[in-house]
Amino acid sequence: MYQFSNKRRLKFQIISKPALIRLAIFFGILLILSAWGWFTMFAMPAQSYRGQFTTLNNEEIALQALLKQDIQKIASEIGARNSGQYTKLNATKAFLEEAFTKAGYKPKLLEYKIRGKSYYNLEVEKIGTDKPQEIVVVGGHYDTAFSSHGANDNATGAAATLELARIFATKPTKRTIRFVEFTNEEPPYFWTKDMGSLVYAKQSHQQGENIVAMLSLETMGYFSDIEKSQKYPFPIGLLYPNQGNFIGFIGNIQSGDLVRKAIASFRNHAQFPSEGASLPNWIPGIGWSDHWSFWQQGYPAIMVTDTATYRYPHYHTEQDTFDKINFDKFTRVVTGLTEVISDLAN
Repeated sequence: MYQFSNKRRLKFQIISKPALIRLAIFFGILLILSAWGWFTMFAMPAQSYRGQFTTLNNEEIALQALLKQDIQKIASEIGARNSGQYTKLNATKAFLEEAFTKAGYKPKLLEYKIRGKSYYNLEVEKIGTDKPQEIVVVGGHYDTAFSSHGANDNATGAAATLELARIFATKPTKRTIRFVEFTNEEPPYFWTKDMGSLVYAKQSHQQGENIVAMLSLETMGYFSDIEKSQKYPFPIGLLYPNQGNFIGFIGNIQSGDLVRKAIASFRNHAQFPSEGASLPNWIPGIGWSDHWSFWQQGYPAIMVTDTATYRYPHYHTEQDTFDKINFDKFTRVVTGLTEVISDLAN
């Protein structure tokens, strides 16, 4: 009887003490990695705004009128603009060049060639007062995909870049700010050596320029309060709202500090919903704009976006037109970005 009980005890002692210790260590490491992942990728400072919107003030009303005027010109009058619509691409460049000049800048046409044709990134610069060698780049692409009118993708980013440049034309900052309109972000040049922003970022790196922050303004004007209007790559959606009524601040892991600084500034100044994340490069959508080009050269860069294809039903179609833009909300976003840029540049 005694021997039988002893055997039963040995039989049911499935996990030994050393095994329990190893298991505890494993779960401890898993907990530490989970906490690191949360604070590195998802935890953002301050809180997203959830209140009612106040009426636009006079400055914001004036800004809204200019944004409408710009997008009407770029998306409605000019329309589809890319290497296949080369004349219209150059017409957009000429419009932006003239607008920058009227704002008091001396635009630089940064030319490069593809199969004998000239393409242009367009840059204006406001030299910093105290740290001119430290550069903040704010930019958006002005070309479109295929036959799309590109009102949201990306006349919103191009217009926001232009109007932010106008705002800062007479506003001194400690760091230098460059406002850049990029060409050839869309196919067939996306993520290739001929992508306009990659050409620009490579030149900056070769010249040893100290770009301390880059903001890519990408597809910024569509919002919806409808449930399930917002999608995400799995499993990101488990952590974020399913209504597409916010502006996103997106970066890779290496740009996490910039994501947090930018969204903290936006939340401190703007009464508008915002979400942020710094995620691995391989997650679909994280690198889908001009900020990707700056990552390739080791610069911190983020995308400010309404999340494009994860929200916008007219992405890369001929239905991406002026009437799809919510100009009230778009204006609030651009106003908030004024403060973000001011904080980064000071």
